Amino acid sequence: MPYPARLTPEQITRAAKEIVEQNGAEALSMRTLAEALGVRASSLYRHIEGRDTLLRTLGDQAALNLRDELQQAAQSSPPATALRQAADAYLTYARTHPHLYALLLAKESELTPEQLQASAGKQLWNTLLQLVGAVSGHPDDTDHAVALWTFLHGFASLEAAGTFGKSGPRGGLDVGLDAIIGAMQKGQQP
Repeated sequence: MPYPARLTPEQITRAAKEIVEQNGAEALSMRTLAEALGVRASSLYRHIEGRDTLLRTLGDQAALNLRDELQQAAQSSPPATALRQAADAYLTYARTHPHLYALLLAKESELTPEQLQASAGKQLWNTLLQLVGAVSGHPDDTDHAVALWTFLHGFASLEAAGTFGKSGPRGGLDVGLDAIIGAMQKGQQP
């Protein structure tokens, strides 16, 4: 296969995203990616460092996309309503992009403190913290933000695994959100 002159990192990332969206991160290899792009696997290394770099890039994109979804859902609504709308957007993203959602929670342990502060995951966290702080009245309400994120991630994970069965969660999502948001509004710890 000849080396295509117009192959770009963006094209490679888009093709990798398609593979991951359809079949999960485990389906992404340099060989399958090269086949999808019609090139040799070795030519990909002229543009990217490797599979792990691609997965980190896709995880970062997923975090930023989810952040954007939360912000858009919360626009022009009172704080508690905005937070509920953001929670719905969070779960919708997890449902519609399950493989990318899994990547956005990848470890950031190899990042320096400076890189971590600017990371896509940190930007997502800051958006969630801002939404929570608007409800609780405490701009750095980490306790409630952690409680909410834990609840949403747990719900998304249980739902994706089919744990709720045919009967579904039977209102459990609303019960949990009511409890967490109610505690925020009262200034209580979760």
